[in-house]
Amino acid sequence: MPAVRKSQIEKTLPQLLSERADQYKERVALRKKTLGIWQEISWREYKQQVRKVACGLLQYGIAKDECVAIISENRPKWLFVDIGIQSIQAVTAAIYVTSAAAQVAYILQHSKSRLIFAEDEEQLDKILKVRDQLPELEQVVVFDWKGLRGFDDPMVVSFDDFLAAGQQAADTYAPQLDLLIDGGQPEKTALLVYTSGTTGPPKGAMLSHRNLIWTSQALAAANPILESDEILSFLPLCHIAERLMTVVNQIVIGYTVNFAENLDTVPQNLREVSPTVFFAVPRIWEKFYSRIQLTIEKAPWSKRVTYKAAMAISEKVARLRTEKKAVNPGLRALYSLAHFAVFHPLKKRLGLERTRLAISGAAPISPQLLCYFHSLDLKLREVYGQTEGCGPTSIHQGDSIELGTVGPPLPGVEVKIADDGEILVRGPNVFLGYFRNQAATDETLCEGYLHSGDVGEFDKNNYLKITDRKKDLIITAGGKNLAPQNIENQLKFSPYINDAVVIGDRRPFVSALILIDEETVSNYAQTERVPYTTYADLAGNEEIFKLIEGEVRKVNKTLAKVEQVKKFKILTKRLEEEDGEVTPTMKVKRKQIEQAYADLIESIYSRKKKQ
Repeated sequence: MPAVRKSQIEKTLPQLLSERADQYKERVALRKKTLGIWQEISWREYKQQVRKVACGLLQYGIAKDECVAIISENRPKWLFVDIGIQSIQAVTAAIYVTSAAAQVAYILQHSKSRLIFAEDEEQLDKILKVRDQLPELEQVVVFDWKGLRGFDDPMVVSFDDFLAAGQQAADTYAPQLDLLIDGGQPEKTALLVYTSGTTGPPKGAMLSHRNLIWTSQALAAANPILESDEILSFLPLCHIAERLMTVVNQIVIGYTVNFAENLDTVPQNLREVSPTVFFAVPRIWEKFYSRIQLTIEKAPWSKRVTYKAAMAISEKVARLRTEKKAVNPGLRALYSLAHFAVFHPLKKRLGLERTRLAISGAAPISPQLLCYFHSLDLKLREVYGQTEGCGPTSIHQGDSIELGTVGPPLPGVEVKIADDGEILVRGPNVFLGYFRNQAATDETLCEGYLHSGDVGEFDKNNYLKITDRKKDLIITAGGKNLAPQNIENQLKFSPYINDAVVIGDRRPFVSALILIDEETVSNYAQTERVPYTTYADLAGNEEIFKLIEGEVRKVNKTLAKVEQVKKFKILTKRLEEEDGEVTPTMKVKRKQIEQAYADLIESIYSRKKKQ
C-alpha cells in the first residue's frame, strides 16, 4: 500500500532526497572538478551513495540519535555522509577544517561521537594527536587517502573501504534502512551546528528536519529559487548558511550544486560556473569591490573615464530605483548603454553575469557596498539571522530593497523588539535548543522567543534595521551610546581597509584597530614606490599610515562628532582563525582582539607624547 503523500515539512531530508532521486533520476544534482574536468553526479547516484554510507554506519553499529562527526572541505562526499547519517536517524556534528586539535577534541567529546569522517592526512593528524582524550572515539574514516599509503592503524579506514563494506552489507541492511528512512520524524534533530564561539566554547544548536525544510521553503517564498538554478559551494558547510544553500535548499528545491575545488580556485571556478544564485559573506563582496577598483586603477585612461561616466549614470538609476521613483527614458537608454559597455563585462570577469539572486549574510555589510553592486545592476540583498534560527530571520524581498536595513521578516517568522532593543524571534525556524546545555537553552529561548543578542529597530515599512550586537554597544566616558558596527562598516568600505575594530567603551573618545587590505595596499605601495619586504613592514610604513589616515578622515566626515575615530593603529599582523581572532566566516572576535591587543589599545589612550 503506497505511503500517504505528506507536505515537505512533514518529511525528513532523507525522505525528500529519495523522492527527488526517483523523480529526477539521471538529471545532474552535483558537479565537482577532477583533473581539470567537471564531473557530473546524477540524483540517482546521489541517492545510491547516501545508501551505501548509511549501510556502512549500520554495519558499524551506529544507533538512532547518536552523533557522527565530519571534518572536511566541501565536496560531494560531505553530502553523502551528511544525509547518510540522517538516513539512519542519527545526527550530524560538523567541525570546521580550520579548527585546532583542541577544538576538534572538544566537539568530539561534547557530541560523544564514536565515528568521524575526516578529509585527509592533515585532519587525521589532528584527531590522532588528541585521541587519548577521546575514550569514546572508535573509528576514523578518511576521504582522501593520499599520503597515507602504508599507514596502518586499526582505528583508521579509508572512505573507499568503508563504502565497499557498506555496499557488501547492503542486502543485509537494506530492509532496516528502508524502515529507518520511512520512519524518520521531521521534529527530530537532524544536525548539531556548533556556533563560532565568539563569547566562549562553541554550543551545539539542535536543528530539526522541520526547522530546516520550513526555513528553505520560506526563503524560496521570499525570493523565488528555481530547480533550474545553479550555485557554487565554497563557504564552510559547518556554517548554517552554506549548509542551507548546498544541502537543504538543493534537496527541497532541486537545483544543481557545483563544488569549488578549493578556496584558492574560487575566482576561477566562479567564472566557469557563473551561478544564477550566489551567496557570500561580506568579506567576499568586499574583495570583489577591491578587485574592481584595482582593475580600474591599472586600466588605460580612456577606460577609467568610461567607467566613471558609467558609474555616474548607474548610481543615479540605482538611487531612483531604491527610492521607488521612475527612471526617464533618456536615462534608461544611457544606463542600458553603460551596462552593455561596462557593467556586463565587469560582472563576467567576476563570474556573476548570470546571477539573478545575489545575497550577502553571516555578518553585517556596508550599505555603501550594497549600493555599489546595485549600481552594477547586481541587486545584492542582505539576509539577517543566526544559527539558532536556521540562518535567515529577515531578508530583502523582491524589488523592495531598502539599503541600511535587512528587509522584512521571512514569511511566517515573527520578529519583535524588546524594551531594551533586543531582537526577539519566533517561528518554525527557531531551533530545538542547545545540545547538553539546558542553562544556555533557557537563557536563549525565553517565553517562546529566541533572544538573538542583536539590537535593532523597525522602520516605517516594517523593515528591520540592525543596530549592533547587544554586548558590543559602546558607552563612552561621556555617557554616549554608540554602535561600533556602523562605524566599522563604513571604514571597511574603503578598498584599503580589510577590517576594523572600533574601541571606545568607557573611553574619552572613539579609536580603532585597522587591518589593511593586503592586495590593494600592496598595489598602492608598488605604484607609489613605497619600499617594503614583509606584511608587517608594509603595515608599519609611515606612507601607508598616511593613506589609511586619509580613508579614516573621509569616514569621519559622515559621522557625528562623538562617533568620529580620533586615533587609530594599524595592526602589523594578519588576523588568523587559528589564533582565535576571527571566526571561520571571518567575523572578528571583538573580545579576543581587545584582550590580545590590550597594550596597543592602552597606548592609543596614553597621555604620553611621542618621543
